[in-house]
Amino acid sequence: MFLIRHAETEWSASGRHTGRTDLPLTDAGRRAARRLGELLAGERFGTVLTSPMSRARETCELAGLGGGARERAELLEWDYGAYEGLTTPEIRAQRPGWLLWRDGCPQGETAEDVAARVDPVVAELDGGEADSAVFAHGHVLRVLGARWLGLPGSDGGLLALSTASISVLGHERETRVIWRWNQTVKTG
Repeated sequence: MFLIRHAETEWSASGRHTGRTDLPLTDAGRRAARRLGELLAGERFGTVLTSPMSRARETCELAGLGGGARERAELLEWDYGAYEGLTTPEIRAQRPGWLLWRDGCPQGETAEDVAARVDPVVAELDGGEADSAVFAHGHVLRVLGARWLGLPGSDGGLLALSTASISVLGHERETRVIWRWNQTVKTG
């Protein structure tokens, strides 16, 4: 299973928590998404899934996989609730010591909520015969990676993930493993 994080938006570049705000890619993000397509060109996917958000859909399209992609609401980014659009330092000014992976977001989701949302996707894609590509967002893909390994959703905090990156999950014999994590593209 290939996990592809969407390319750069203005808010991802500035460190703002971007959950349900539907922001477009920047010009640099569009270039990076096309580069992702070059890296994925030799791969064949039986299933392509994408978050409904335009930044994930556009990344998928620019990477050349938009034609057969299916949108899945389960792949929406973490709902940051009252913290939507804020940076971590801005949140900590209001709530010292706040940690997304431990505390979640008021009027939004916790790591356990996100894990429950992605577990059906993990189960579906684990049984597939062919490789799959999943275009989504940083935090939801980190939770998905943790759940793939059988870890709590909060352990996604241990898996850093850059914009316009590719990660590969799979099996070594019968054990779920990470084959590659956070491979980024160069645009310049």
